[in-house]
Amino acid sequence: MIQKINVGFVGCGGIAVHHFKGLAKNPNADLVSFCDIKASQAEMAAKKFGTKDAKFFTDIKIMFETVQLDAVYFCLPPYAHGAELDAIKHNVPFFVEKPVNLHIDKAEEISAAIKSKNLLTSVGYMNRYRRGVKKARILFKEDTPILVLGGWIGRTPPSTEKGLMSWWIRKEKSGGQFHEQVTHTVDLTRFLCSEITEVHAFSAKGLNNVAPKNYNIEDASVVNLKFKNGAVGSLWSSCSSNGGGRGVSLNIYGNQTTALFKGWEHSLDLLQADTEIEEIPGEPNIFSIEDAAFIEAVRENDKKKILCTYSDAVKTLEITLAANQSMETGKPVKIHT
Repeated sequence: MIQKINVGFVGCGGIAVHHFKGLAKNPNADLVSFCDIKASQAEMAAKKFGTKDAKFFTDIKIMFETVQLDAVYFCLPPYAHGAELDAIKHNVPFFVEKPVNLHIDKAEEISAAIKSKNLLTSVGYMNRYRRGVKKARILFKEDTPILVLGGWIGRTPPSTEKGLMSWWIRKEKSGGQFHEQVTHTVDLTRFLCSEITEVHAFSAKGLNNVAPKNYNIEDASVVNLKFKNGAVGSLWSSCSSNGGGRGVSLNIYGNQTTALFKGWEHSLDLLQADTEIEEIPGEPNIFSIEDAAFIEAVRENDKKKILCTYSDAVKTLEITLAANQSMETGKPVKIHT
């Protein structure tokens, strides 16, 4: 067993900070290397969260040649993936933030390379690690889900040319809200119900009259789903609801069990026939929980501690990309399960 994991990061803004905070306190991890196309961002992360001799880079190839790493995190926008191949080349286990790519062929290439090296990987579908989700999964193995409803309701993204929204509001970079954000909910439906076999999506565009000038993603979408177990579902997204709404939600209805997840933390109201409602609060420190699982998996070389591998995440990617295809064509898309 490796006593302490030397961890590197590729991508040091946005979501990476959530991982920095927990990993910096993890007694089994040292943050020793930071890489970002913005040198100032990598340097800032190294000074604030890294070990005393942590290094920073703008070139991932130089980082791998310079620093001995036991694990690496990729916290990149959907359009910027591909550097995972460098980790595979150097046999370094890695963690990738979702969604894992913007193109299914590129993701499948990476997945095949991982398989050829039998490399340990993890993907940031952190909700799989929640106590409420784990309990619902056990119940729905016995009580087949029948109906699934959920999605993300949000406000108009701010008008800015820098930071997250500079790429998030561009379809060719983020893949749109359903692909980049509702991917969490899509993944949970796969985890709690069964594989998805068909999607049929509809979108609304051009109705958000206060959107930034360079915004070209959908204002809203509805994606209807068919599941392998016979269930049906509908997931939605909106980044135009400035009056507010219910934010993140996922409701799953079985014959005897109803699971109502609410909010970013996915607090659960669990309803079962002839019993009192059970309330299970969502964990606010979920990034630390999934990161601890990944670090322990690397230390012990135990893939069973990982709840979502790269190859598993590619299946979620296929669903969200199929939804985008259906939005464009207006036709249902079959999924090969």
